[in-house]
Amino acid sequence: MDYGHELVFGTFLTPATDNPSRVIALAQLTEQVGLDLVTFQDHPYQPRLMDAWTLLSVVAARTERVKVATNVANLPLRHPVVLARSVATLDLISGGRVELGLGAGGFLEAVAANAGPQLTAGQSITALEEAIAIMREVWTPEGGGIRRSGKHYTVAGAKRGPQPAHDVEIWLGAYKPRMLAVTGRLADGWLPSSAYAGPDQLAAMNKIIDEAAEEAERDPASVRRLYNLSGRFDRRGDGFLQGPEELWIDQLAELTLGEGMSTYILGSDDPEDIRRFAEVASGVREAVEAARSGAVVGEGPAVAPGGFSVVPTPPPAVRRSAVQLLDESERPTGPALDSSRTYTPYQLQSGQHLIDVHDHLRAELEQVRDLIEQVAAGSIGVGQARSHINTMTMRQNNWTLGTYCESYCRLVTTHHSLEDASLFPHLRRADPALVPVVDRLEEEHRVIHDVLEGVDKALVALVDGSGDIDGLRAAVDLLDDTLLSHLSYEERELVEPLARLGVI
Repeated sequence: MDYGHELVFGTFLTPATDNPSRVIALAQLTEQVGLDLVTFQDHPYQPRLMDAWTLLSVVAARTERVKVATNVANLPLRHPVVLARSVATLDLISGGRVELGLGAGGFLEAVAANAGPQLTAGQSITALEEAIAIMREVWTPEGGGIRRSGKHYTVAGAKRGPQPAHDVEIWLGAYKPRMLAVTGRLADGWLPSSAYAGPDQLAAMNKIIDEAAEEAERDPASVRRLYNLSGRFDRRGDGFLQGPEELWIDQLAELTLGEGMSTYILGSDDPEDIRRFAEVASGVREAVEAARSGAVVGEGPAVAPGGFSVVPTPPPAVRRSAVQLLDESERPTGPALDSSRTYTPYQLQSGQHLIDVHDHLRAELEQVRDLIEQVAAGSIGVGQARSHINTMTMRQNNWTLGTYCESYCRLVTTHHSLEDASLFPHLRRADPALVPVVDRLEEEHRVIHDVLEGVDKALVALVDGSGDIDGLRAAVDLLDDTLLSHLSYEERELVEPLARLGVI
């Protein structure tokens, strides 16, 4: 689901004490390259890290445009009244450039060791709820003295103010159900990190937030979805944010359109990464704007002239293996194509994207074959081949084996769990005639998984001497037949439904 939020891009910099000038320079670079936001972690019990609010104040003074925020503030060591006034003061000084990332305080023992309250995880969440209410009252000029009596914070007549220069947003770092529900009820934003909540987990977490918001009679779209990113720019295209800028653009645009994430914060202290991320930001904005307008980047007409122009890839004419694991004669088919239907370029793009993803898998299969022949020729060792195969996309990463993997609506790192959780259930609900097809595709996923395991076992056998290169070739031949047949079947049955029904 796309919540329609404005796209925001920023950095998550390490506030290390060993080189303060460099940290500030990286914050200034963030602004210079056109990004929107600078954030810092807040761990007051860590002497190797600079104090977050002091640092944010200096950064705000040394920049003109970027917003600044904690990522996230440690509430147990920052009393909510004092924290609210610190936020409001810096917001006034900076001209409305402060937002508040806030956490319940995950390192409970460290908090207690530094004279903070000794709370359980459950108590810290209750304290967070009380603190949010207090801070919002501090920022509200009307109403007289603040009086709140809670289990953790009691305010007896505290004066209000100062009022911030703008409506400061509170973004919660949340992962578990109770904190996610608090986010839906009380927060302006949700701020997880990809290292702890991968793309495959976002759908379930978003659902908890949305349901809690609705129960509180809030619009779920009122909660901004932010995402701290861990990735690497390189030439390969394997995995989530592990590749060139084009891959990053594609994946983040898909997260926006499918999961509603709209603020992306890069965790890196490398100036070159920051510069490249600015290029990614421009590309994502263009792609999302085109998608939201119903157009395709670089294309003119908004509506296809009729028919369905995306052509599935036919299966190979020649089989390599004598073993046949998939009975193709028993494959069900979905509804027949309606030749009178028209499709927008954006709708057609979803089907074409499926084929593009599959073409990448086909190319990787050729790499597997090439690696095997290199082993046979003695140019590389079998251990090197096994290591390389295990890093390929078809094995474990973002475009995993055999299906669309919500590549257009949900970026994934774990294929089967996401298929079961979102895309396939959506197709089943949207068109009951697709149920037999989806069931069959899921069955074939399991078959392909076993075939991949067979390739790995053949590699191991070659290493320990219990197998030979011919056994490895046979395992790869079986993978070739099984995978290519499956990809063609999936394209034949899903490219049109994906365009017609959408991807949630």
